[in-house]
Amino acid sequence: MTEQPFSEGHDNEGLIGEESANGELSDAEVVRDISIADHCHSLLLLQNKDRRAERRLLAVAGLSTLFIVAEFTGGVLAHSLAIMTDAGHMLSDLLSFIISIVAIRIARSPANRRLSFGFHRAEVLGATVSIVIIWILTTVLIMLAIQRIVNNDLDVDSNTMIITASAGVVFNLIMGMVLKCSRHSHSHGIAHSQTTTYITGWRLADPICTFLFSIIVLITSVTVIRDIFFVLMEGTPSHIDYGELQSDLMRVDGVRTVHSLNVWSLNTDKTALAVHLAIDDQSKAIETMKAANRLIRFKHGIHLATVQVEPYESLMASCDFCRPLF
Repeated sequence: MTEQPFSEGHDNEGLIGEESANGELSDAEVVRDISIADHCHSLLLLQNKDRRAERRLLAVAGLSTLFIVAEFTGGVLAHSLAIMTDAGHMLSDLLSFIISIVAIRIARSPANRRLSFGFHRAEVLGATVSIVIIWILTTVLIMLAIQRIVNNDLDVDSNTMIITASAGVVFNLIMGMVLKCSRHSHSHGIAHSQTTTYITGWRLADPICTFLFSIIVLITSVTVIRDIFFVLMEGTPSHIDYGELQSDLMRVDGVRTVHSLNVWSLNTDKTALAVHLAIDDQSKAIETMKAANRLIRFKHGIHLATVQVEPYESLMASCDFCRPLF
């Protein structure tokens, strides 16, 4: 994003531009308004993107609900645990969509004295709940698959399975187009496995596929748990290059050293930052702070930043707390 000139004051006049026909500001209008006030109102751009994301998530959540019901019904009629396991996999996606929608709406609630950062981490709490639900569901399906093998209850309706799996491929393509991103089609493997069952008559294919797709669900949930771990541990987000950020701040005009640089996630897509910049010329403190904020915001995409400018002291070069992290 091209850096915009900023005014010196915090005049809010004209901050909120004319709304478009759908009641939202275009990105260009928001950026124009941000250039009028070098202040936290840059978060308007994030809010505008959140509204568009919410509409896409609502559409996909509605489609997912319909397909989960259809796929689970098809699994029951076909007597196929593999189909029902894929429905469980889709349920995990649906839960993540719902959590994201709820988190976007809750995040709009104003911060208070008790929750000074607001409600951004509601998404993390919701994701934890969804993981627990998915693990319980997956465990139940695995136990049912084992029970079928023990009881030799392996007969399935291959035609119904193929129809349901084919519908799943079509649905995943539609969902990918709605989200406008490349998405893994969960039902491809099921379509192939059900064709194998139909052609070879291998009766163990269904419970084995149940085990395989259960493993896929668990692997998927492990990546979510990893993200939750780093958010709760206030780790540096994976999309932020800590070393590059630190070097960029060191190159800000007038900065002698950078210390206490902390970058952490409020949730999976909102990042906060706090940093101390030591300078020689205190008369340029405001100018240095604004330059650093623009760098942090526009180059590194961090909109929640606290920059403290302080006098440089020679002891900072040998202070353990002021040394850069590697």
